[in-house]
Amino acid sequence: MGIVSGKIAIVTGAGRGVGRGEAMELAAQGARVICNDLGSSSKGEGADAAPVDTTVQLINERGGEAVANYEDVSSWEGSERIVAQAIDTWGALDIVVNNAGILRDLTIVRMGEEDWDKVIAVHLKGTFNMTHHACVYWSDESKAGRVRKASIVNTVSSAGLQGNPGQANYGAAKAGIAALTMITALEGERYGVRANAIAPGGATRIVNDAMPQIPVREANEVADGEFERLNPGNSAPMAVWLASDESLLISGQVFRAVGADVTHYHGWSLGATASNTVKGEPQKWDPERMSSALSKGLFGLRPGGLQMPSKA
Repeated sequence: MGIVSGKIAIVTGAGRGVGRGEAMELAAQGARVICNDLGSSSKGEGADAAPVDTTVQLINERGGEAVANYEDVSSWEGSERIVAQAIDTWGALDIVVNNAGILRDLTIVRMGEEDWDKVIAVHLKGTFNMTHHACVYWSDESKAGRVRKASIVNTVSSAGLQGNPGQANYGAAKAGIAALTMITALEGERYGVRANAIAPGGATRIVNDAMPQIPVREANEVADGEFERLNPGNSAPMAVWLASDESLLISGQVFRAVGADVTHYHGWSLGATASNTVKGEPQKWDPERMSSALSKGLFGLRPGGLQMPSKA
C-alpha cells in the first residue's frame, strides 16, 4: 500500500528523465499509470515508442500497473484521447502530471517562429490541453455527485521563474505554466481539483543539450538506496506527495525540488511603491519626474537613468 494506492494517474513525457521517475514512483506508491510519450527528439522531431515502452515494462516488472500512450500533448484531440484512455482502461482519473517538454535554445535575435511555436506548443499548450480535458471530466463527475480528490502536478523551471539567456521560448512557457497552475487551482477548487507545480532537476537529455558536460542519467539507472544529486528521479517523491490526499491543503503553489532539497517559490509580489501626490492629492505622473523619484526612491540609483549603484 502506498500514499496514492487505488488512484489512476497520467504522466506525460514519461519515456525518459523526470517523467519516467515520476511514473515509476507513482506506480511504486500504488497508482495505476498511463505513461504518455510521443518519443520525439529533445528538439521535438520524430517519434519513437521505445522510451515509453521501456518505462511501462520497468513498472510492470516491479509489480506495478502501467500502459503506454503515444499521443502528442500539443494536439487538442491527442490530449483528449490520453484522458479518455485512462477512463476507458480503469474507469476513472485522479492525477495528471504534466511533464512533456522539448528544448530549442537560441538567443532572441536568432530564434525563429517555428522554434518559438514548437516549444510553446509542447510545454504551455500541452499543459493546458491536458488540464482542460481532465478538468472537464472532473467537473462532470462533480455535477454527478462524484467529487474526486483530483490533483494536477505541472512542471516548471528556474529558466522561467528566474530567467536564463538563450531560453526565451522555454522560459516564457514555464512562467506561463506557473500562472496556469495558480489559475487552475482557483477555478478547480469548487469541483475538487488541486493544482501545483514543481521545478525539478536532474541529468536529463534536455539538461545535457544545454550543458553537454553533464551526462544523461535515468531514474532507473540509480540503485535503490543510492543518492545522486542529479538523479532525475529525485523530484518524483514530491510529485507523488502533491498528487496524494496527504497534501489536500496544498494548491496553487510552486516548488523547486532538486536533489535532497524542496524549496517553496513565493512568486511575484509587490515591492516598494512611489506615489505622485501634490498637497496630499494623487496626481498623474510627469515622466520627467520619474527618473529621480523612481530610480532613487525605488531602486536606490542615481538620477539620470538605470545606472548601477556603487558597491562602496
